[in-house]
Amino acid sequence: MVGPTRPQIVLFGSSIVQLSYSNGGWGAILTDIYARKADILLRGYYGWNSRRALEVLDQVFPKDAAIQPSLVIVYFGGNDSMGPHSSALGPHVPLPEYIENMRKIARHLQSLSDSTRIIFLSSPPVNEEKVSKTTSGIFSELLRTNELCQQYSEGCIKVGQETGVKVIDLFTAFQRRDDWMNACFTDGVHLSAEGSKIVVEEILKVLKNTEWKPCLHWKSMPTEFAEDSSYDLVAADGKTTLNPSEWTFHREIQWD
Repeated sequence: MVGPTRPQIVLFGSSIVQLSYSNGGWGAILTDIYARKADILLRGYYGWNSRRALEVLDQVFPKDAAIQPSLVIVYFGGNDSMGPHSSALGPHVPLPEYIENMRKIARHLQSLSDSTRIIFLSSPPVNEEKVSKTTSGIFSELLRTNELCQQYSEGCIKVGQETGVKVIDLFTAFQRRDDWMNACFTDGVHLSAEGSKIVVEEILKVLKNTEWKPCLHWKSMPTEFAEDSSYDLVAADGKTTLNPSEWTFHREIQWD
């Protein structure tokens, strides 16, 4: 541990989470937005489904931890939604089991502390044509369809309604953009910088509009060591200094 202790925001999920620091990813964007405000912790596992998530849930989120996260953002469902393989191997999880697994994840996270907040991300759509063309020869048959993605997205939303967990409907959010199929993915499944921007925008909407106390929207959180200092850059008047603690002009997008 290093100090001072900051609120923790944990990103927990499959490759959409593990790769969220690549290609202008949404994890990297959030880390920039929350600089000096919260620590973003990455717990992403390429290829995982909700079954594997349950197997390690107590290890990733121990109930007896001295510090519990302020926010957990969870994404599982894309791999679960892949069609079953003829060998019975692979990541597919039947929809009813997926829904129950997500219920268990929600209940476990809700039990960590009264102040731990949770956001689920539902399965986004995929570019079916691109997926079929870019599938590597090292894989056996793969079945990824938007029909299945939608079913699992709706299952995730159902869990949120039952448990009170906030759910971001990525399946719908992506398709609000006319060119989503080509703009939002690197390979038809994993997110490009443009796809990640949609994820960040939707997360910030929830954090801004949800009446959680304390508020976890970045503009409402204190900035660490933000006091004025004579060591700051000297202003044009030659007599005062400029405090850069809240500067955001370096950002391509001025996030709300």
